[in-house]
Amino acid sequence: DVGLEATDAIIDGLRARLGRKQLADADEFMAALREELRAILAPCDKPLVIDTSKKPFVILMVGVNGVGKTTTIGKLAKRYQSEGHSVMLAAGDTFRAAAVEQLQVWGERNAVQVVAQDTGSDSASVIFDAYQSAKAKGVDILIADTAGRLHTKDNLMTELEKIVRVLKKQDPRLPDEILLVLDSTTGQNALAQADSFHKSTTLTGLALTKLDGSAKGGVAFALAKRLGIPLRFIGVGEQIDDLRPFNAHDFVAALFGDEENRDS
Repeated sequence: DVGLEATDAIIDGLRARLGRKQLADADEFMAALREELRAILAPCDKPLVIDTSKKPFVILMVGVNGVGKTTTIGKLAKRYQSEGHSVMLAAGDTFRAAAVEQLQVWGERNAVQVVAQDTGSDSASVIFDAYQSAKAKGVDILIADTAGRLHTKDNLMTELEKIVRVLKKQDPRLPDEILLVLDSTTGQNALAQADSFHKSTTLTGLALTKLDGSAKGGVAFALAKRLGIPLRFIGVGEQIDDLRPFNAHDFVAALFGDEENRDS
């Protein structure tokens, strides 16, 4: 999952760090490998900072079906609530009734208002209404779901671009964050998805889900090397508190099973 580009960079970095004798020393080699991996991820180790002077701070969630986008929205809502922020959700995935229902369940679970319309409604209209409501009520954070668009469906990408245009008409700074959710177990396909979304609308952050599975998220290195988009969050389980801010040091430690070196 690391990919050729990132692998070449890791090998070149190790050669620059180590002499031939050091390469033959397992302990020195592993220590250098950890540092090289962290160096690749470090530029993307940028937590999402909520600017409380901007109300609402708008987070637009994008990603294909099945990556855990709606679940991630619920976990984000819970996290921000626990930090003392007021939160509103916009059910912008109007293609699937189940998506709206799932978001409403998360909203009820977290006592968060969900703005929704009928299935098939215009997604940009739903998010516009939610923004107006959040602004009128002084809500701190608006998290907007979007259709689980396949990165190969151009009409759905066009819809995403429309949503961004509608928000920018309200305030040129909007959305404050465009967060792409990726399934870490899909490897290089996740990289292709990120490429497509980034070309359609400039991504400002990534969330990697399903890191509790057998795959350990090697695609994070490919993403960091190719796109350099900040890695905001990682999902490490099904529980509502299992969404964590990305930390390059901890991520590499977990990759090697260095439990004692991890803060979490």
